[in-house]
Amino acid sequence: MEQETFPQELADALVGVQRLMRRRLRAGLTVPRMRGAEVELLRLVETRPGIGVSDAAKELYLAGNSVSTLVNQLVRDGYLIRETDPADRRAARLLLTEAAEARLRAWQERRADLVRRHVSRLDETDREALRAAVPALRKLAVTLRKEAEES
Repeated sequence: MEQETFPQELADALVGVQRLMRRRLRAGLTVPRMRGAEVELLRLVETRPGIGVSDAAKELYLAGNSVSTLVNQLVRDGYLIRETDPADRRAARLLLTEAAEARLRAWQERRADLVRRHVSRLDETDREALRAAVPALRKLAVTLRKEAEES
């Protein structure tokens, strides 16, 4: 019986594209490189300004002390502001600094430019196939997130 190879091929393709994009984007950096978890935290704070450390840990599936360490580093580096939550003086709310907003914006622009350049090199059939796959990939991400939340 022939084994179903599609799941493995899809996983390998997604990982390969992500790895190559990360390497290409790192190559043009003029500032010190950030770790993946630091970028993930900044992107989360960008989409949810004022999020607390414990909520960020849950959202990123990381231990609270790991996120606290990331927050301390990003505050020291000038990318995050940690302010006291007025509703709960024991809790902190996280906000991006202007430097973090500028760095994320530059990274997003560089990433979009990289993908645009390489997608434009594909023929129209492949470009359409990629465009058509985006909704399905988003749904896949939703199901993966739901499973992670249930476990």
